[in-house]
Amino acid sequence: MSRYASFVAASMLAVFAPHHTLAADGDELAVATFAGGCFWCVESDFDTVPGVVETISGYTGGTADDPTYKQVTKGGTGHREAVQIRYDPKQVSYERLLHIFWRSVDPTDGGGQFCDRGESYQTAIFVGNEEERRLAEASKEALEQSMVLDSPVVTPIEPAGEFHPAEGYHQDYYTKSPVRYRFYRFSCGRDSRVQQLWGKQAHDGIEGH
Repeated sequence: MSRYASFVAASMLAVFAPHHTLAADGDELAVATFAGGCFWCVESDFDTVPGVVETISGYTGGTADDPTYKQVTKGGTGHREAVQIRYDPKQVSYERLLHIFWRSVDPTDGGGQFCDRGESYQTAIFVGNEEERRLAEASKEALEQSMVLDSPVVTPIEPAGEFHPAEGYHQDYYTKSPVRYRFYRFSCGRDSRVQQLWGKQAHDGIEGH
């Protein structure tokens, strides 16, 4: 299932975002890249996290040049919907972002997320360096050993590659079309499944839940 039939718009050029960038005041920001199903939802969740400066919806992990939403959701390119999270490491750590990510998705589902099925909606953590890989693997191992979840964690940890920002209408979609966004999120069963899976830990670190 995909959202393309309901939402159509123009594309924008793909660019590669660096692992580090600068804030307006000159402080260095770090970048985390997570795939958690619908990037509208991942964006809206992480925008509430203190220390997160910006979120960008896009496509990564695949082979196609300048992928479009239609191509990605059709499948075959290897790309996932993902979000680049630019954050101030002085305010929030990468470990904390990992903690929040796990508890906002279903990491036991290898076929997609919630009502959205297929490779483009599969979860993944894209690491930009060896330290991120170490932290991500440790976080995943700790989660598996905690026995909080009833099924194995299938979310892969992959090297970050070229990130293609999604079409402009996807960026901050939850603020541009709040009624449609809330209807989609509710009807897709995202929050109810996360609550069922994680219990009291569901959406930990995300304001508004």
